[in-house]
Amino acid sequence: MAYIEPNEFATKMVDSGEQKLFMSTKDTLVRAFMAGAILGLAAFFAITVIVQTGSLLVGAMLFPVGFIMLYLMKFDLLTGVFTLVPLALLDKRPGCTPRNVLRNWGLVFVGNFAGALTVAFFASFILTYGYNTDGGELAAKVGSIGESRTLGYQEHGMAGWFTIFIRGMLCNWMVSMGVVGAMISTSATGKIVAMWMPVMLFFFMGFEHSIVNMFLFPFSMIMGGEFTIMDYLVWNEIPTVLGNLFGGLLLVGLPIYWTHVRTNPERRAAKIATEGRLVS
Repeated sequence: MAYIEPNEFATKMVDSGEQKLFMSTKDTLVRAFMAGAILGLAAFFAITVIVQTGSLLVGAMLFPVGFIMLYLMKFDLLTGVFTLVPLALLDKRPGCTPRNVLRNWGLVFVGNFAGALTVAFFASFILTYGYNTDGGELAAKVGSIGESRTLGYQEHGMAGWFTIFIRGMLCNWMVSMGVVGAMISTSATGKIVAMWMPVMLFFFMGFEHSIVNMFLFPFSMIMGGEFTIMDYLVWNEIPTVLGNLFGGLLLVGLPIYWTHVRTNPERRAAKIATEGRLVS
């Protein structure tokens, strides 16, 4: 599990952002669709485990398998491109423009949402035998989650909205640490371990992940959650997306870029130069 220093993989982060920026529309959409679908399936799996075991910790420990699968297959989540793609623009790579960045984000958002929504319908169908039963305990659990994480925030007004925003920031801080952490090793095992820890943390702490929510809230509505599409968008998805953007870029992408790519001269070198002038 060879360890790669941050000053070595930081440039690879910029390279990765540039590569995603110029990927074809078809490839971007397909990879985003598969990422949204796999993460939705992982969320369905984790919620099922939590309901059956009564342990949030067990569910949180197992949820990262979905993130690991999609990462190893090089599928793209919106949370990841929020962190990596702007670095190519900041590094002034040829052809990287704000318009191209927004295009990439838009395509990945659409692909992620389509994949997550597809799995929401699959999960609801098999859980209710083609919508002929009520879905039982799992359906009730999912419905209550959807209500508490929309109407529950709405009860607190703007304080609730900013609570979601900050939870979104904290979420993508951890998720992006998983994305970047996978670059510190050249082995699959090392990558898996580096991804597992921060993703488990975000799930257990109840932070808000925009793509997980693209699965969870449509699934919750189908299962009887009493909230509207507008409730979902205003009181969860929109502040979560914005929080994910700020968290991934400001707390992971930019700090690593500024301190490992755009490094400043060491103070020791400046001190030696100063002492040399004084001696002469």
